[in-house]
Amino acid sequence: MAIIAISRQVAALGDEIAAAVAKKLGYTFITRKQIEDRIVELGFPKEKLQKYDEIKPGFFASLAKGRDEYLNYLQYAILEAASKGNCILIGRGSFVILEDVPNLISLRFVAKESVRAKRLEKEFNWTEKQAMARINESAANRKGFHKSFFNVDNEDASHYMLTINTGILEPEEVVKQIINFVKYFSAPEKEALGKKRIENMLKAQDLTNKLLFEYKLNINFLRAIIDDEGTSITLQGVADSQAVVDRAVTLAAKILPSCTIKSAVNIVQDFKGC
Repeated sequence: MAIIAISRQVAALGDEIAAAVAKKLGYTFITRKQIEDRIVELGFPKEKLQKYDEIKPGFFASLAKGRDEYLNYLQYAILEAASKGNCILIGRGSFVILEDVPNLISLRFVAKESVRAKRLEKEFNWTEKQAMARINESAANRKGFHKSFFNVDNEDASHYMLTINTGILEPEEVVKQIINFVKYFSAPEKEALGKKRIENMLKAQDLTNKLLFEYKLNINFLRAIIDDEGTSITLQGVADSQAVVDRAVTLAAKILPSCTIKSAVNIVQDFKGC
């Protein structure tokens, strides 16, 4: 089976179609609320979510350490959900976080502005002006979110296997076509490779989070890059002393004794993160 990651324009019926596909396939639909709750459970302050959660961070928020903290918890939550298999994830850059996973199906739902505006007007009893304001705000936030956290353009079709216009196709037809594609795409070899890849990525993200949040190492932009075999990890980031880097390598080796730990952390004297 596959893991499905969905990107959508506002009022392109992404959530509704995702829920219907999940029900038909017997998949778990991971909602926005579930990801938010898990990020908070992992340790991110609930009151800070509104600064980062699928919106374009403000100037000072984009420079603060809270930005990277949110990203690390978000990546862990997405990888953790995907590790259970047979699931649909929507938004939050899941298509970027999981794009190297062999059994990932990435979809984007779009529709003309006029179609989406009519849907919003009907659903919320809004004027056309109110509907267009919501469409423009959502587009700017999602574009800013993906650019800030992943340096990608979420509107670039090359990131997706399929882009589906829900202004042309009826939701029921879209659901049928997605189910057919999942059946066509899925294969035991892809599932085995995907499971292994996610397991390794989750292991690397867990290491990153432990070094940052449990041991509170002062390494900015810390990432743990793991090889396909899951036996070698390279630490990347920026630190202000060799002592901090040495401690990170020593701790990582204790946390994951089965892995070879290497460092590619840059040392910049007097580097100050915000």
